[in-house]
Amino acid sequence: MNTVLESNKGKVIPATKRPDGTWRKARRVKDGYVPQEEVPLYESKGKQFVTQRQTGVPPGMCPLLAAEIKKEREKKEKAKVKKVERQSPKILLKPTSHATEVPICTTSQINRDAPNESEISKLTNTLDDTLTLGDDGLEIDLAKQIKKLRKKIREIELIESRIKAGDINKLDKDQLEKVKKKPEILKQLKKIEESSTAILNT
Repeated sequence: MNTVLESNKGKVIPATKRPDGTWRKARRVKDGYVPQEEVPLYESKGKQFVTQRQTGVPPGMCPLLAAEIKKEREKKEKAKVKKVERQSPKILLKPTSHATEVPICTTSQINRDAPNESEISKLTNTLDDTLTLGDDGLEIDLAKQIKKLRKKIREIELIESRIKAGDINKLDKDQLEKVKKKPEILKQLKKIEESSTAILNT
């Protein structure tokens, strides 16, 4: 650390010895000079804000005032805890002297307790009967399927128009496969439209 000495020439940093044995010259400095080691590092406002938040003090608040408020809050919390302890009755748990025994189950006992396949099939049949959708549910489902299939057809037509324009090199394998599936999608759409018209007619 440099020590600034005052002489008749002004302020001077005295000569110092380097680790290799050579000497640094004495330097004359102006008034108000602060050595480089003592200059505080620059911190942006954001970094200062973060360091203040880590201390727990709101930005711009005096740390002493914040400490007093924190002490008061802790006192109030302790008083509340004591008040609750006084009001609630103390419950003491007595340890049991005998150890509880856990019964061991064998595979035959587990198989006996498990339901039979016939019982499972009966339950599934009853659930199927109770959970059948009404006509409204079917109409909504069919409408969604029709909408999805029409969207796929629109996408295929866009890809076909790109192929006609000559952009075959820019297409992916998935897009080419989608174009090949157009007849299947048209068949599905026709079937669903026929079934939806049949439901509407009934």
